[in-house]
Amino acid sequence: MSESGKLIQTEVPLLGKIIVRDLFTAGRVPLFLLILLFFSAITVVLTTHMTRQAISQKDVALEGREQLDEEWRNLILEENALSEHSRVQKMATSELEMKRPDSDKEVIVKL
Repeated sequence: MSESGKLIQTEVPLLGKIIVRDLFTAGRVPLFLLILLFFSAITVVLTTHMTRQAISQKDVALEGREQLDEEWRNLILEENALSEHSRVQKMATSELEMKRPDSDKEVIVKL
């Protein structure tokens, strides 16, 4: 009986070997389609990830642009306020004690 038990065990091929052999012989097209499906799914995931990163970077850039626009507007307002002629003239006369020279004291320099 021990001889027949050994004989049965050696005659039964392993299920894994049968599956692999069938995949590479009769199941070439389904195997190819399965591999193609896998790579397609990975490509979709990577594309989605890269798109989300690009959108996030765009949002950060737009926020930075808005901050720079606001700073630019404030600087223009400050420049206009500081360069106002009456303000400059008032500061020249009060703080720097400047006055307009008389026409007889003007000197014209020719180049």
